[in-house]
Amino acid sequence: MSLYRPRLAARIAAAALSLLAGCIPLLAQSLTEFEKRVTEFSLPNGMHFIVVERHDAPVVSFHSYVNSGSVDNPAGKSGLAHMFEHMAFKGTTTIGTRNYPAEKAAMEQVEQIYDAYDAERNKAFRADPKKLAALQDQLKSAMAKAESYVEPNAFPRIIEENGGAGLNAQTGEDSTEYFYSLPSNRIELWFLLESDRFLDPVFREFYKERDVVGEERRMRIESSPQGRLVEMLQATAFAAHPYRVSAAGWSSDIENLRLKDALQFYRTYYRPSNITVGIAGDVDPAQARRLAAEYFSRIPPGPLPPVVTTVEPKQTGEKRVRVDTPSQPILALAYKRPSQYSKDDPALDVLGEILSGGRTSILYRELVRDRKLALGAFAAPSFPGEKYPNLFVFYLIPNLGHTVEDNEKACYEIIERVKSEGVDEEALRRVKTKVRASLIRRLDSNAGLAGEVASYSANYGDWRRLFTDIDEIDKVTRADVQRVARQYLIPDSRTVAYIEAPAPDKGGSN
Repeated sequence: MSLYRPRLAARIAAAALSLLAGCIPLLAQSLTEFEKRVTEFSLPNGMHFIVVERHDAPVVSFHSYVNSGSVDNPAGKSGLAHMFEHMAFKGTTTIGTRNYPAEKAAMEQVEQIYDAYDAERNKAFRADPKKLAALQDQLKSAMAKAESYVEPNAFPRIIEENGGAGLNAQTGEDSTEYFYSLPSNRIELWFLLESDRFLDPVFREFYKERDVVGEERRMRIESSPQGRLVEMLQATAFAAHPYRVSAAGWSSDIENLRLKDALQFYRTYYRPSNITVGIAGDVDPAQARRLAAEYFSRIPPGPLPPVVTTVEPKQTGEKRVRVDTPSQPILALAYKRPSQYSKDDPALDVLGEILSGGRTSILYRELVRDRKLALGAFAAPSFPGEKYPNLFVFYLIPNLGHTVEDNEKACYEIIERVKSEGVDEEALRRVKTKVRASLIRRLDSNAGLAGEVASYSANYGDWRRLFTDIDEIDKVTRADVQRVARQYLIPDSRTVAYIEAPAPDKGGSN
């Protein structure tokens, strides 16, 4: 399962429409025509479905978009949203178990012993080491007994045996998403399995999987200089907002997550009204509506979960953080920017593409190709999420013989030139054309289509933004790009994070 899905270049999937007629027969050149192939409905419990007919091949893709991610982790329990994502593949009371009544009793015994262990450990300096050791032994035995009833990988195996493909999930800062495809004659299987894992999940092997999540963090962050740099960038740039914590979570939080924490997260955020489903492919909308009512109506309704109310305080001066590690130097420059709902979002997306969109971009031409200051130079117009005010980030990898300082200075020169001189009309036109073309590949698949309609519906309340966003991009002018560069790429809102090899210890040690 992946932790993060990189953002598509400017959320404008409909920008491809003018080029799609020959590539995707389904997509006509107007919203009116496209709407004829879309069926949209909500169940009484609030779960929302968008079904897109596309009968090119006997395959259907499904995408469940849960409008909650790592920003919703409770304090001290970072990594919990990602942890639940893992639990969603463990099965139900009927899938993944050899004897559920016995397994349930064994799992309850694990929790009772763990409660006793936590109670003793929480006594701190008064805790009895012998009692703790005895409880640890009991805990291992109880976990082994509970695991003896598990049928490993039963949930994914059923999908694979029925021709499923692309089974995966991803936890980001703003959302958690589950997706895969099935032959169209197996459509009812998806409705059964997906509704069961949202209605009746069993968090079996929780502590074993907790170790897996911890290991993922060690591999992707603690053992990765780039991962450590990005984590420190977030933690430094944000003082208060949950975006300051990586979706991977902190090690100490992960190590102390309990099954009851995951259950509480599930009960709070996996409400039907907080889940949007995109379905695309060889599907009969009437059948999909009937199956949705039959299977997903079993999930009881509930209130929408709470939203993040913490507002990041205004930054009033540059922040800097250095990561000492014997690694390739890397520089990250981050500037505060508004959320995806800002009127400036399209112009910021265009600015990011002009700066960093491939070999014709300003950063590549100047820093990599011509001056050879950098091995790589990239910009991300939104990071780490988009739902709340976030960061416009530059990533620079110095070339041999050049330093972080060289690249930092050169990047500032480019930013100031864009502010003072703007960008040329040809670059703006090229970027708009490229953005249109870049989304053809995603919309050319059922999986991409299902994911886009679900995401747009969840984020904007209307999947039609796939089409109307193109108007916003086309309205972006050179003056708009220059204005947002001047407004947001300012030193007072900047965070600088960089990797630097530690200086050798010349004094030695005694």
